[in-house]
Amino acid sequence: MLALLLSGGLVDAVPAGGQAAARTIPAAHRQMTSRQLLALAERARASGERQIAESAYVALSGDPDADVRAAALFGHAMLLSRVDQHAKAATLLRRLLDERPGATRARLELAGILVHLGDERAAARELRSVSAGKLPPDVARLVERWSEALRARKPSGFSLEFALAPDSNINRATRSDGLDTVLGDFDIVEEAKATSGVGVALRGRAYRRVALNDDFKLLAQLTTSADLYRKSDFNLVSAEASIGPEFTAADIRFHADVGVGQSWFGGKPLARSFRFSTSARRSFGARTAVSVRGTVAKIDHRINPLLSGRQASLSLSAERALSSRNGVVASGAIDRFKARDAGYSTASWRAGLQFWQDIGRTTVFAGIESGRLEGDERLALLPEARKDRLSRLSVGGVFRSLTFRGLAPFVRLSREKNRSNVAFYDYARTRTEFGFNRAF
Repeated sequence: MLALLLSGGLVDAVPAGGQAAARTIPAAHRQMTSRQLLALAERARASGERQIAESAYVALSGDPDADVRAAALFGHAMLLSRVDQHAKAATLLRRLLDERPGATRARLELAGILVHLGDERAAARELRSVSAGKLPPDVARLVERWSEALRARKPSGFSLEFALAPDSNINRATRSDGLDTVLGDFDIVEEAKATSGVGVALRGRAYRRVALNDDFKLLAQLTTSADLYRKSDFNLVSAEASIGPEFTAADIRFHADVGVGQSWFGGKPLARSFRFSTSARRSFGARTAVSVRGTVAKIDHRINPLLSGRQASLSLSAERALSSRNGVVASGAIDRFKARDAGYSTASWRAGLQFWQDIGRTTVFAGIESGRLEGDERLALLPEARKDRLSRLSVGGVFRSLTFRGLAPFVRLSREKNRSNVAFYDYARTRTEFGFNRAF
């Protein structure tokens, strides 16, 4: 168990909000002090009396004594984990860590649950947060063993994110009235200009792992995303199915897969893609992890065949825990697209930096990204080849104090501006998302 510091003053056994739970506790124990009730809960958990233990933990979860409250949250989480209610257990551990970010045992248990739930990256992030502090040698060795144990992950699962998304420019279009061409200025019709709207953003992922041996697994995934608006002509939906092996060699985690994807715009097929990707992830010390990913793809554009072509990209990201309550992620990517028409062929790069900070039961984050894009040649009607400068700023927060049924509300605000010498690609966009995601 945690070092729970069970010495101190006594308070009433049942805090505000715990009366319903207390009614399931035997009447003979209802006048106990909170510490006596906590001891009863621990005995009941050890002896398998789940109902009594859970009722006592719930009653104590709002206790004014921080030590008792922490012990109750931890004990309740361990009880739920034992009966395979891992998502609820993770939510309780996250609440405990919001109050006590230095609770090493709780963070290790949360990492273990995240492994079981199949979220290796989130589990590794918790372990890096543990390692950001000063650890006794025995705890440091335990963290190292847990890091190695991340290879044993949940065989299947799914995730879903839902958000309401007001957007000032749902079609990423220009507000300009005209387009400069070699034949003179052309008017841009209203239908091709920026359109605002309030939509629903959905993101989903389902996966299945099949172990071929102790450390060689086959991973199949289905990912989907949808931005849906009242004006269905602007609906953008995409889906991709992929499969490939993952394994570890020389302390590097490798994953390779092939994927087939399809996107629709306004209910009509937009593009079909076939890709091959490979990625590698390695930890450097206990607090830093670096990932690299390379992709080659063939894209078949259904609306404009001249936009069909081949794409190659390479991305790199590095994540570092600065302390148990904050961290930073740096990322960069280069991309090359060779279209059927050289006027649509492009080369681009982008770089970004994101910072996150836990403040009580809220996680706030902010990020900045910048990029450049250049076209190979000009299109026949345009005076010069395309040149873009992209900038994006995003801020947001996850509010776990408002958690409902394991889901926490989040707000994400982004401002994106693409400056281009071609009016069609020159746009600005402000997007806000109000949604729910898991609370751990």
